[in-house]
Amino acid sequence: MRDMTTRRSVLAGVSALALIALTRPAAAAPIPTVSTPMAPPEWALLQRELIKANEEACAAFFARYFDDRGYLRAVARWGANDGPDDAIENVNDWPTLHALGAGDQILVMAKKAFEGNIAQYSEAKTSEVPFAREGMYFREFPVMTDWQHLSEGLSVFNLLGLSDPNDARYRDRVKRFSGFYTGEDPSVPNYDPKRKIIRSMITGSKGPMLRTATPLDWAGDRFDPTHFFMEHGESTYEETLRHYDEYGDVVGDSPLNLQATSLVMNAFMLDQEPKYRDWILSYVDAWIDRARANGDVLPSKIGLDGKIGGPKGRWWSGTYGWGFSPVAPHTGKREDRNRVPRAVVGFLNAYLLTGDDKYLDVWRRQNDVINAQKKIVDGKVMTPRMHGPKGWYGYAPGEYRLNGLEIWYMSQKASDRARAADHPWVSYLEGKDPGYPVKALRADLERVRARAQAQRDDRTTADTRLADATLNINPASVTALIQLMEGGIHIARPPWSPSSPSQGGALRYARLRWFDPERRRAGIPPDVAALVERLSDDEAVVTLVNTNQVAARTVTVQAGAYAEHQFLGMAIGEEPATALDASSHTLRLDPGAGARLTFKMKRYANPPTLGFPWDRG
Repeated sequence: MRDMTTRRSVLAGVSALALIALTRPAAAAPIPTVSTPMAPPEWALLQRELIKANEEACAAFFARYFDDRGYLRAVARWGANDGPDDAIENVNDWPTLHALGAGDQILVMAKKAFEGNIAQYSEAKTSEVPFAREGMYFREFPVMTDWQHLSEGLSVFNLLGLSDPNDARYRDRVKRFSGFYTGEDPSVPNYDPKRKIIRSMITGSKGPMLRTATPLDWAGDRFDPTHFFMEHGESTYEETLRHYDEYGDVVGDSPLNLQATSLVMNAFMLDQEPKYRDWILSYVDAWIDRARANGDVLPSKIGLDGKIGGPKGRWWSGTYGWGFSPVAPHTGKREDRNRVPRAVVGFLNAYLLTGDDKYLDVWRRQNDVINAQKKIVDGKVMTPRMHGPKGWYGYAPGEYRLNGLEIWYMSQKASDRARAADHPWVSYLEGKDPGYPVKALRADLERVRARAQAQRDDRTTADTRLADATLNINPASVTALIQLMEGGIHIARPPWSPSSPSQGGALRYARLRWFDPERRRAGIPPDVAALVERLSDDEAVVTLVNTNQVAARTVTVQAGAYAEHQFLGMAIGEEPATALDASSHTLRLDPGAGARLTFKMKRYANPPTLGFPWDRG
């Protein structure tokens, strides 16, 4: 494991005079200035237009679908299909938009929607579902649900700290919510510290469900779905109920619970209290041990006694496990619903904390085991996605590569790139498609336009909409911005690539992040555009341009989404490199100026933090 308590040395070969210079107070050093004129490239103009289009379309969406309290204008009910998590997902990616540089109104609306979500679903009660009869939220958190839906419901909350980590309510909630899972809050016994298990797949602010779940627990109170959009195709309440006939096996730990680490990571990144780091690594390490004891495959069921497979010893069992293929009532056919790949978020978070390759290697080994089961059918390689009492099943074309791109992104190893699926953004970084930035930005602009049009075409009313009815017309489109501005991956819903499962509640994973030191806020300053052109283990190349022809701009660049990396040096254009030893660096861009910057870096050199560059000293 890399030593996270010491600062990393600067580039090999830096002269003694340069090392002496690095010890001078930062305030004494002038801010480097980029003065070379650069006509705004097409990608830069498109980037700024995409940010503006997102701002305007999100404002229109909020005005249409939220009231002045931040309540979603929809029928509030409990249900895995259309519950509280879906309601707040209507503003997914809005915190990311602000952290990229969108206007402050985006953050204001995201926060208002989150506050409204808490109030709306604390007031909303069930009459039939037993655990939500006093409110669907308790202590501002869902009373009891699974971590597929908990993580989706935290997709917005988990990223609010990017823009306002000092918000008192945010700080209180992050630590309080984390206490529900670390064992720190004894009134909420979700965690067993002796066995290092979260005691049920269904947990929340009222503790774990330690009984067989019923279809009612999942489907919610009886209602008439006739006039509502039903995402899973049910046409009657009975079909909605039957959808969950086989969802009863929830007692004991599940890999989905590893998504709780994103919540606890945010608690750590506030003040870097060791107890949060220790819990994350202890819990993830326990899952590594379970995979090793299970032939290098993460088991999908851990009993309350900590044993793999639960009382029956079936490692593949459990709702959303390796062998979970329930019948869809509206078709009568079985559907494979293995959600184990979502657990990768927990291992990415542990890697973000430590840079320790063991947190990625567990996934490499699992993929090797699955690929060893390959078959040749009609001349095509087929590999399984599922495992049950009769062995591996659910074969699909090609090698098993799920989560391969995330593993490569974190490790930057050529061997991991060879194991990952192709992706157009990665091909661009490899120099194979120079036109990708313009194509990607135009595609996201079209997505904003199409979703704004879908809103205008929508004829539903508040009493004919469930919480998930408008998820697919939320206009926020950030994938191209994350990739091109930050050199980051967008692990979200929908998935960032065909080979990656959707992930709710994931954190930001990015090589660079931008701040506006003049306005003292997160996000790239007005008129500035950035294009990450190349990434490697120890280097990031980015072109930075000020599209404003009359006003200078000052920008701060941070090494990593959470300052987890360290800058060792920077070259502006063809100028000689300047030695650095900092997690952030500030530059001035003259009017109409731009340049290609090459940063030398040591990755995962620092404990991640939500603190802004000027607050870290």
